[in-house]
Amino acid sequence: MKRSFSVVCGITVIGLATVGCGKRTPVVEVSVNDSGVTVEEIAVDGELDLAWPQWRGGVGGRANEDAATTSALPTEWNAESNVRWQADVPGRGHSSPIVVGDLVVIGSATETPAEQFVLAYDRNDGRELWKRVVHSGGLPSARAVHRKATHANGTIASDGVRLVTAHLNSDHVWATALDMEGELLWQTDIGAFVSKFGYAPSPVLYKSLVIIAADNSGGGYLVGLDVRTGEIAWRRSRGNVSSYSSPALVTVDGVDQVVISGGDRLASYAPATGEMLWETPCIAEATCGTAIATADRIYASGGYPEKETICVDGKGKQIWSNRTGLYEPSLVTDGKNLFAVSDDGVAYCWDAVDGKQHWKKRLGGNFSSSPVIAGGNVYVSDLSGNDYVFQAGAEKYQLVAKNRLGDDCYASPAVAGDAILFRVGVGQGAGRQEKLFCIANES
Repeated sequence: MKRSFSVVCGITVIGLATVGCGKRTPVVEVSVNDSGVTVEEIAVDGELDLAWPQWRGGVGGRANEDAATTSALPTEWNAESNVRWQADVPGRGHSSPIVVGDLVVIGSATETPAEQFVLAYDRNDGRELWKRVVHSGGLPSARAVHRKATHANGTIASDGVRLVTAHLNSDHVWATALDMEGELLWQTDIGAFVSKFGYAPSPVLYKSLVIIAADNSGGGYLVGLDVRTGEIAWRRSRGNVSSYSSPALVTVDGVDQVVISGGDRLASYAPATGEMLWETPCIAEATCGTAIATADRIYASGGYPEKETICVDGKGKQIWSNRTGLYEPSLVTDGKNLFAVSDDGVAYCWDAVDGKQHWKKRLGGNFSSSPVIAGGNVYVSDLSGNDYVFQAGAEKYQLVAKNRLGDDCYASPAVAGDAILFRVGVGQGAGRQEKLFCIANES
């Protein structure tokens, strides 16, 4: 497969990082003046249903409550009941499903053959419509990937015209764009990557840019690319720490920002230019969860080795914090309350304004998946395949249902109209098979 490399002039090499093996990966900073890329609004087909177009749905894991169908979402199911359809997923991946128009799209990977690929399924009946291999060979070695991780961790982002994904391959991070039929549009090497546990972040879309993070010990960076061409519009150095959070596009006090945790700080950047707006020392060296926001506040949690959940205003000033840490799962809010489920299975509800703890409940088990809010309920799955549905309320923890689809669940659910989509693992060891379930109330 032919790969296009972005070439820019008048740039400065900064942030040389020396890692344990002595490898250096210079970060080449690029400004929009260097690249000449113009950031513009992208026309979106008003008839196209962008139900859940990227990681966390693009709105921090909260479904569009304006859709009347959210009130019809199921709360109880198993592998035989309230299943609209199910489909086999080849390989392994933690890439969560997205829903765009009539497509459900995920990423996956196999080691034999060594391939990273994108799959599209029919939203109505689960038929596999196409599969596009974006990388053959070049997978990281086993020692460079965490035992829980895969070679397809990131969730795909779509503007309804393109599908954009990012992979670690051949010691670099590559951004790839496909059209809605799975044909390759462009592929760009966005930078070198020294892997400690693999690559995890998902891309996020802003106007005509796609923004991708790549924090690593060899020299981390945040990159904005022209989604139409794959040309690098800007690139910013982020230091020399391995961290795994995805960038989040938020609008706080009317200001668009890209916020990301990791490297012992929460940092904000202007999405059109990559210029840093502010950074606040907090949380931990390594984080996995994605920050979320309300109209006037930003929330983030992590991590390793320290633990902290923090709330800041739109300029990074701390409002409140506590010593609870979520490493893999992300937070979710309904605007009034902040909900969380920790890696070791404790659910929390805090007041979004002052951080007061309303309740705390041990669910048991372990969690990697992030919760979503829809129809007044929180939906979240554990690593044993149990799906919890509890009320998104502050008065007390109120379990609505505990369901089960498979034997494990790493990916996060997507909400689309009257249905919820889950990616789960069924079976164990060599016999394990990943499946995609569309859960909806039986008519």
